[in-house]
Amino acid sequence: MRFAFVDDTWLPSGAKTSSDFRRVSAAEFEYKPARKKRILVLSVSAGAGHIRAAEAIRAYACASGAGVTAMHLDVMDHVPAGFRKIYTDFYITLISKYPALWGHLYQLANEAKPDGLIQKFRQLIQRLSATRLLREIASFEPDAIVCTHFLPAEILAHRIRNAGLSCPVWVQVTDFDLHRMWVHESMAGYFAANDEVAFLMRSQGIAPEKIYTTGISILPAFAARLDRAECARELGLDPQRMIFLLMGGGAGLGRLDEVAARLLDLDAHFQLIVMAGKNADALAALQVLAARYPNRLIAQGYTNQVERLMACADLAITKPGGLTTSECLAMGLPMIVNSPIRGQEERNADFLLEQGVALKACDAGTLEYRIRYLLEHPARLCEMRARAKALGRPLAARSVTDIVLERL
Repeated sequence: MRFAFVDDTWLPSGAKTSSDFRRVSAAEFEYKPARKKRILVLSVSAGAGHIRAAEAIRAYACASGAGVTAMHLDVMDHVPAGFRKIYTDFYITLISKYPALWGHLYQLANEAKPDGLIQKFRQLIQRLSATRLLREIASFEPDAIVCTHFLPAEILAHRIRNAGLSCPVWVQVTDFDLHRMWVHESMAGYFAANDEVAFLMRSQGIAPEKIYTTGISILPAFAARLDRAECARELGLDPQRMIFLLMGGGAGLGRLDEVAARLLDLDAHFQLIVMAGKNADALAALQVLAARYPNRLIAQGYTNQVERLMACADLAITKPGGLTTSECLAMGLPMIVNSPIRGQEERNADFLLEQGVALKACDAGTLEYRIRYLLEHPARLCEMRARAKALGRPLAARSVTDIVLERL
């Protein structure tokens, strides 16, 4: 309701008398503007994907124009060092050095009963380690929380059950599959990557009205319309020639410079961008190789403009993480997926292969074969691109943000 000040009395606009209202002097009246809504996004730095999804939601919330304050917290910044080391370092060690063991543990955790003794002990350790995190949450006073990893969702589900948290908690699943550890009671809602994940959510007891098929949240930059020729020329590449983007090495393929050299030795005139990220040794080796292949190889270090590299590429060679593949799909970029992590990335790869947007390479030899095949069958590559474009959800994070804000 809007108010107008008449003499020393506050009346509803349009009122002609103050007889029905308590007289309030201007000195008594203190105007207090409404507090901005606060959205808190929680992630876990076990791999970069959960962080990128959280940043995407935070970015759209801040840009919503709805007077929103949004903050992103990495849970690992607010837990004891020992817990962080086990949760992140141990995970990285398992997936890189003992992938078969990780795959076994992944399946065991998916099949474990939520009220089992091991699960209860694990949850107790998590809660004991979350004291500082919970203080940070309380100090921010969020109106809604969005989790892009199952760990904070599990911790907060316990708080909700014990009346320690009253604001709604939402969950963004960041793979094209659903692991049991994502599913918790008392969540306000779930955001699914696709219809299959939404179906799996319903089959695990999540109420249909709490499920929203939005896609996986990616940064706003991947929704922008970028000019291929302009992006290619920025890198010194010829937009009239085919461009492949190699994103990381990994088990089975070998060192980045070795993979790049093998591909560039093919009797074909495509160009290659290789992303070394923050790996200084890999970047140096690639730069030496680039001198042998002028105008054909771009050795790319860390960049926050991956979307511009994707915009000029005809194909991405990448591990099938949920965020990276969602970014490729949003850009209409077909893929060759390699060396998936047992469990979640294997399921992601299966989905991409079923949809006809990717091929799979298990080692350097099969990668070379896939590249040769696509060079000899350009129509297949065009078909994959069209399928990827149709499957992509570039505005997933905006949809997530809109739903959360609409329900405050």
